[in-house]
Amino acid sequence: MTTTISPSWVHDDSPIEDPYGYAEECIQWLRRLKHPKSKTRMFELSRWQERVLRRLLGPRNPDGSMVVQQLFMLLPRGARKTSLAAAITAIFLFGPEAKFGTLVQSAASARKQARECYEELASIIHFDRRLRGKLRLQDYKNRITCPKLRTRYEAISADAGVAHGGTPRVVIADELHAWPNRDLWDVLNSSLIKTDDSLMVVATTAGRGQENICFEKYEYALKVQQGEIIDPTVLPVIFQAGKDADWRDEAVWHAVNPGLADGYPSLKKFRAEAAKAEHSPGARDAFRQLNLNVWLDTSTSPFVDMEIYDRGKEPFDIEALRDQPCWLGVDMSTTTDLTAVVACWRDGSGGFKVYPMFFCPEEGIRLKAERDGVPYPHWAERGFITPTPGVTIDQDVVERYIREFCERFKVKEIAFDRAYASLLMASLTKSHHPVVTMQQGWVTQSPALNRLETAILNGKLQHGGHPVLRWNFANVQIHTDPAGNRTMHKGKSTDRIDGCFATWMALDRASFGQDSRNIYASGQRRGFASVKF
Repeated sequence: MTTTISPSWVHDDSPIEDPYGYAEECIQWLRRLKHPKSKTRMFELSRWQERVLRRLLGPRNPDGSMVVQQLFMLLPRGARKTSLAAAITAIFLFGPEAKFGTLVQSAASARKQARECYEELASIIHFDRRLRGKLRLQDYKNRITCPKLRTRYEAISADAGVAHGGTPRVVIADELHAWPNRDLWDVLNSSLIKTDDSLMVVATTAGRGQENICFEKYEYALKVQQGEIIDPTVLPVIFQAGKDADWRDEAVWHAVNPGLADGYPSLKKFRAEAAKAEHSPGARDAFRQLNLNVWLDTSTSPFVDMEIYDRGKEPFDIEALRDQPCWLGVDMSTTTDLTAVVACWRDGSGGFKVYPMFFCPEEGIRLKAERDGVPYPHWAERGFITPTPGVTIDQDVVERYIREFCERFKVKEIAFDRAYASLLMASLTKSHHPVVTMQQGWVTQSPALNRLETAILNGKLQHGGHPVLRWNFANVQIHTDPAGNRTMHKGKSTDRIDGCFATWMALDRASFGQDSRNIYASGQRRGFASVKF
């Protein structure tokens, strides 16, 4: 693959066919609109955006219908895809391309994402008083209508169910790489067949993996852009760094971000994101995918560079921390996984010290070692793992360890993932131990992972080189959603990451904790709640 991919006609001065002047009419019409986010208060088009619209709207069949039936735009984050989608929507809803009774739909994977195009267009209508009396906004329905032309626009989402029965003339598929399956695509795409001169617009950032509808459409559009397939009905606009490209090279950034020369996205922030990616595999993959538009082969990325993680392997004496406030994170399990209890102290200089203990069933420990490919018996002999009698983890042993630890150290909170832990939590709560729950999912995990990652990258996490914890961290894969939220996953089914879960819980509580529990008196903070039974 070449270093960068982009359509050459976007930047050159090659003529674009416009036999009826339709494209020129639409461009001039857009420029007369007002836009609240523009410095000039007018709707501004970058040159590359104008060229795309001309290639979309100019070429026509002898009957005047559009040659292009699908516009596939693969653009990096911050390339103002939403503004371009709103411009196309306006053109067909109440602009030069509007026809009586036209339906325009924009679709996304979730309601919030689906509203972005709607909100962009609604802001233009609110700002331009010439439009207010001609268009009606139904905010609660994500719908805009033009009574005079009987046209309407509506935003729909995959999580609201598949919308059958509509007959749109234009469909805008937003961030197609994030759609959970192809059901909504198939419904919307098939509905376009009902109408002559219909248009499908895909506006998306690069995705991950190949098991999705977006990769299928991307692969075809790329072949059209590169000339391997001749299909004038498909207009590909793909800006992408090659997998061999140097992600640090600012020339690559400019080549695949057509708006960067015009100030978007921010070059200053671009450089800041690249600096973060220097030492973080997960941040590096996110930068390559979202900012350089590289389609990644897998849906997950490693969490941290283990060479950087190992900088915190200096041993420390936990007995010297007896008088220091301590926070525990507990991740329970049943049979195959490990149970992890991780203690975390603040070191007084913005860093953290963590001390883990792991538990596993004693019976079958050697078979588990062969299955997982790690030396469980050796770790148990050295005291890094506590085997419990039987084929399952004995929660009484885990509880006894926690109680004894609380007697030795100043434990301020014991944070649990509620899964498999309700009985243990109830027992500890009954004896007035400071138990709290931590909700799982990206709302809680993503910001906590950022704090944990920052501590590791800045050399602020001292873990003493505990081998089981290191193995857990090496196993962590990070899944990043379209909004940039991150959650932890196993790399393989035999991988164990329980210690990582317990570590982020303990460190997150230590990050916000005080020397007393007064700040938790309200019982609620960002998805955390005191345990109630």
